[in-house]
Amino acid sequence: MNAVIPTVFFALFDTAVGACGIAWGNAGICGVQLPETDAAQTCVRMRQRFPEAAEAAPGEDAQAAICGISAMLRGEAQKLDTLVFDMRGVPEFHQRVYAVACAIPPGQTLTYGEVAARLGEPGAARAVGQALGRNPFAPVVPCHRVLAAGDKPGGFSASGGIRTKLRLLIIEGAMRGTPGLFD
Repeated sequence: MNAVIPTVFFALFDTAVGACGIAWGNAGICGVQLPETDAAQTCVRMRQRFPEAAEAAPGEDAQAAICGISAMLRGEAQKLDTLVFDMRGVPEFHQRVYAVACAIPPGQTLTYGEVAARLGEPGAARAVGQALGRNPFAPVVPCHRVLAAGDKPGGFSASGGIRTKLRLLIIEGAMRGTPGLFD
């Protein structure tokens, strides 16, 4: 029987907020994982999300992404717009939402409704929230920068939920004067 040669790989890497994970393949980054409770749990999550992936040392592109993500999570302004994502299987609407989220500068936020309006679909705030809840590239696609109406934190699907979202916003220097943001 012939062994299957993996085409997707993953690695864990340390950051200021804990052990993150990244998966990549020939078509680009397949996913990024924010920390779970510890590195072992982050590894379990990566294996669940990418069961076909083999753990490996990151190649040049993945290492560049790791350096950028690590710097971002230390609070350093990073332009991660040169990273290539493998969007196969990501619905077109989600891709459009992710593009708007990527255009939000660190330290700034939009609401789900504002993202929907920028998409030309002002009634799609709930769909925007659902797309961001399925974001496979957080925090590179910065779904944490999108808030609920009234600048309330809203939900966050990463481990730690809203506390993680607020922590990321604090690291990025989100304006503390935003009513309701840190209530």
